[in-house]
Amino acid sequence: LNNEPESIAQFLHSYQDVLDKTLIGDCLGHEDNHYKQVMYAYVDQIDFTKMQFLVALRKFLSGFRLPGEAQKIDRLMEKFAARFCECNATLEIFASADTAYVLAYSVIMLTTDLHSKNVKNKMTKEQYIKMNRGINESRDLPEEFLSKIYDEIESEEIKLKVTTLRRGANAVSAGGIKESMLSIQYSMYS
Repeated sequence: LNNEPESIAQFLHSYQDVLDKTLIGDCLGHEDNHYKQVMYAYVDQIDFTKMQFLVALRKFLSGFRLPGEAQKIDRLMEKFAARFCECNATLEIFASADTAYVLAYSVIMLTTDLHSKNVKNKMTKEQYIKMNRGINESRDLPEEFLSKIYDEIESEEIKLKVTTLRRGANAVSAGGIKESMLSIQYSMYS
């Protein structure tokens, strides 16, 4: 494993089933330029061609746990949206990647709203559709498209498996991800 973003991204994809998904999410959402380059490479290695939006978002989020920090989520959703639109350039439903970005963020909010035990008054389908009015360069997305997203999220929330790899006495911070990955890689081949 070298320090190149593409190499690290490939490593994260290859070993996502055994790596700590929270650590992967923190790494991918980190503000440091090197980590941003890793995140860009990670997302660019996913092919969303001809995937429905929600299927693509689920695939994207299956490899890591979404960080809790709004700025990290923002960076991840922005890159996901750009990549989704790049892979589906002929898809005419979104006027721009900005539309996909806002919609991705709204799906995350909807998932939290509908499936959190802490939310007493759940968002209705009508409220969700209203919340997304005008996000397509001041135009509305088709109501049936948003309705289908609502129904799918209501029946099957976006869940991430929590995989915690045992780490010795040394806790690993996002800043120590490379050393952690090297250690994990070494132990897998030993």
